[in-house]
Formats: sequence, C-alpha cells, structure tokens
Amino acid sequence: MIRLIVNLVAAEAGWFACVSGAANGMPWAGPLLVLALVALHLHFSKRPGRELSLVLSAVLIGLFADSLLVFAGLVSYPSGTWIDGFAPYWILAMWAMFATTLNVSMKWLRRRHTLAAAIGAVGGPLAYLAGQQMGAITFLQPLLSLIALSVIWAVAMPLLMALATRMDGVSETRNPDFISNDWREVGRA
Repeated sequence: MIRLIVNLVAAEAGWFACVSGAANGMPWAGPLLVLALVALHLHFSKRPGRELSLVLSAVLIGLFADSLLVFAGLVSYPSGTWIDGFAPYWILAMWAMFATTLNVSMKWLRRRHTLAAAIGAVGGPLAYLAGQQMGAITFLQPLLSLIALSVIWAVAMPLLMALATRMDGVSETRNPDFISNDWREVGRA
C-alpha cells in the first residue's frame, strides 16, 4: 500500500514539475526530477530491465502521439522542443513518468480494456487541458485538439496496459501453471 501511495505522489510530482517548468521557461527542470523518480522506480523494481522496456515503449508511443498532434497543427509547445514538428522532451518525460504507474498504482486496470479506453478518452484530454491552463501547451484548434487527444488516449491506454502486463518488472514472478512453484512437488506427479 505504501508503494502505491508513493507511486501516485511521485507521478503527480513529476507531472507538475514538467508542466510548471515548461510553462515558466524551465522545460529541463521537470525531466530532471522525472529522471530521478524513474531511476528510483527501476531501482526498487524486481526486474528493472522489463520496467525500463515499458518506460521506453511509453516514451516512443508518446513521441509518436504528441508529434502527430504538433504535425497536424492541433497543438504547440512554447518551450522544450528539440526539433520543430516533434513533441518536446518534457512531455516525453511525462510519458516515462506515467509508465511507472502502469504496474503499480494502475495495475488494477489490467485486462479491463474498455474501462482503460474510457479512462484514457476522458483523463488524457483533461491532463492536457490542465497543462494548457498552466501555460505549457497551446491548443491551436481547441475542439479538434480535445477530440484528437480523446481518441489518442482511448487507444493508448489499453495498449499501454497490455504492454505493462507483458513487461511487468514489479510483480513477483510466477512459474507457468505446468511448472510447480513448490520444489517438494517435483517428482510427485
């Protein structure tokens, strides 16, 4: 339970640091905090390589999704953009931070693909709307931007949950059903 609470607080702190840093001309500040938080998450993971794969997968999905929004002329980011037409590095840090929640505080959402899509369709745009209110993002076409974000996150959430299930580096390992978890049962079959 403590890990779940720490995970939620860390994710919110990372989100706030990235958005407020970007809004105030310090887009590097949030990613520095996120880097430290992701490193801690990996340190306490049972299989950090799997969790790192999940984090990198989420960053790639975020790079594609947010760059698509920029390319389509739906959003713009006033700071932290490394290459014109691509998502800024601070928003990619947010995708990395979000990935650390998938096998901890959001684990309950596994195999609930419809619910994950619904939460993504509503929660994704709300997070970006909050970022716009803070000045980190600009919706160039507000209604179309929110619709696109809703669609993107409705697809991304079930995909991320499926990847989290496959790349779970947090949970205890369990042998497949045909392999005994108790060495004393070996040979008794």
